[in-house]
Amino acid sequence: MRCPRQRPIAVVNLDPANDNIPYPCAIDISSLITLEDVMREHGLGPNGGMLYCMEYLEANYDWLEDRLKELGDDAYVLFDLPGQVELSTNHESVRRIIRRLTKSGFRLAAVHLCDAHYVTDASKFVSVLMLSLRAMLHLELPHVNVLSKVDLIAQYGELDFNLDFYTEVQDLSYLENALTATSPRYKELNMAICSLIEDFGLVGFETLAIEDKESMLHLTRVIDKATGCVFVPPPDSKVPPGATDSTGAPPTQRPNMYSLMSSAMGPMHGPRSDVRDVQERWIDARDEYDEHERAQWRKEGLAVQEQARKKNQIRQRGGPSRDKDGDTPMSAS
Repeated sequence: MRCPRQRPIAVVNLDPANDNIPYPCAIDISSLITLEDVMREHGLGPNGGMLYCMEYLEANYDWLEDRLKELGDDAYVLFDLPGQVELSTNHESVRRIIRRLTKSGFRLAAVHLCDAHYVTDASKFVSVLMLSLRAMLHLELPHVNVLSKVDLIAQYGELDFNLDFYTEVQDLSYLENALTATSPRYKELNMAICSLIEDFGLVGFETLAIEDKESMLHLTRVIDKATGCVFVPPPDSKVPPGATDSTGAPPTQRPNMYSLMSSAMGPMHGPRSDVRDVQERWIDARDEYDEHERAQWRKEGLAVQEQARKKNQIRQRGGPSRDKDGDTPMSAS
């Protein structure tokens, strides 16, 4: 499955309880099975019904595979899974479906969204770390853990540490005092859990403010790196002069050596790529950044209005027409 840079996004809803989808989706599991029907026909509760739906999807995998083939090889597919945690940590159906998708050529990455307010409470943060680690070990995929709604984190109170402490998960011993204060009876258990998480050394977090374009672009780049999409050049890329392409592959499948070397050298740089910038934007100096953005929006709005005014003046004076790209056509002499 290729990853073109101008990607035709196809959203696949695999949540049988989602009967009010706020986005257009290419494939919807509700045309196969719904949680409401399962609960009514089999007398199951919400949790048992959800497990039944995933087992039913696994048994009818051909239904999903046929519809995915209709999307074409260049589709960039986003699978929206149910939020029920045991599906990603214990139950086998989702895991087996993922394996079949991988065997059919999909380059998959799991994006695990956690609400950022959990970092404001030490015990909740440890539970999120355990959940993330369990999901990573169970799904066996390139994994991107994300603290979502980071733009709202200041509403839940002050953080005990800087934001990078929670995203990098380097030394959890600093949580000992906070954990002991809330649950002194479980001090040794809490620290044993923290030690376990550190021993694996797998869990870390990206941040996301969904309405912030720079934050969204950064997360997209991180996911591209996890899936390998970052190694694929744009469709219109050319082989450099003096070089030869011995692969015989289409341009969208040729290795992008620049991206490969850039990725190998370390983290990608760009807006919101440094968590310290995220802290400054949303926690330390949010009001100043908000005012600056509003000023920029006003400036951009005035520029658009001025451009429209000039175009109207030219049109009213009978000025030269322009093509769809805004260029004045050349006349042949």
